[in-house]
Amino acid sequence: MNMDSDSVDSDSAAKGADEPDWLVDDSLGKLDAAAGPATAAPCVHVVTKFALSQASFQGRRLSFLHAYSGAEALALLRSTPDIAVVLLDVIMETQDAGLQVARQVREELHNSAVRIILRTGQPGQALEHRIIIDYDINDFWCKTDLTTRKLFTTVIASLRTYASLREAQQQVASLAAALAQCGEAPPAPAGGTP
Repeated sequence: MNMDSDSVDSDSAAKGADEPDWLVDDSLGKLDAAAGPATAAPCVHVVTKFALSQASFQGRRLSFLHAYSGAEALALLRSTPDIAVVLLDVIMETQDAGLQVARQVREELHNSAVRIILRTGQPGQALEHRIIIDYDINDFWCKTDLTTRKLFTTVIASLRTYASLREAQQQVASLAAALAQCGEAPPAPAGGTP
């Protein structure tokens, strides 16, 4: 699915409302030093979409949603809770906007299933280690290292993980519903009081 502000392309309209959106690309990186954010953001989105244009997962082509700021990304994730993967830039409207989005996705939206792939144009091993420890992200890449092949591999691996998590969540919900129908209360935790 491809969304730029409020426009939706024909692929997404035909896709169906009950199918998850496999990928959201939220990147506002600079392709070169001369490009400003207004120019660079759409270019990064176009390059990413082109790099993954032939990719498919579980027999379906990837669909894309686009956000150009942290606020847009959060609004999109609120309104579309079944997004599978977010390609998230560290630096957007502020130096740490992407990190704040990642934190809000986990803590405020309580979305543990979406896979967050953080991308940065400013590499640094100390920064990467700190981010991996402090934020619940699933992958971290320097944009210069993220080749088309690595992007493809990272996205497909993330989609597999997302699909497994969603299946497990659905099984837990089904079991909880079955227990509720039977009138059985779940067992007390070990060592707890009944």
